[in-house]
Amino acid sequence: MSATTGGAAAAPVGIVLVSHSAAVATAVAELARGLSGGGDLAPVVPAGGTPDGGLGTSSELICEAAKAADRGAGVAVLVDLGSAVLTVKALLAEGDELPGGCRLVDAPFVEGAVAALVTASAGGDLDAVAAAASEAYAYRKV
Repeated sequence: MSATTGGAAAAPVGIVLVSHSAAVATAVAELARGLSGGGDLAPVVPAGGTPDGGLGTSSELICEAAKAADRGAGVAVLVDLGSAVLTVKALLAEGDELPGGCRLVDAPFVEGAVAALVTASAGGDLDAVAAAASEAYAYRKV
């Protein structure tokens, strides 16, 4: 139930999209929102590029995005390429930079983002969101 009907909705899982490009991260977040059917969507926050607008990944931007996406139910972090994986793994290993309940999800970036957002917006927990995003590897295109 929603808060307007007397019940309190559970906090949604947040989603962070880490790309080497701010434009790519933002575009994938917009695409996921657009394909998720509207309504009350879970938070999806892009973390792309470097603070100066260049290509790369930024621990600072990833941490800011994770904090912005966190509603208390966990945060699924999807990444585009290798060094983004390494940056998120390093942040998780440090243990105090990211909100508790952050998880790096092994999933295709675009399809996984859509599946994660749909599942999180439907009330799925972090395990369900991670599974939906990972299952996107099986989506066949031909």
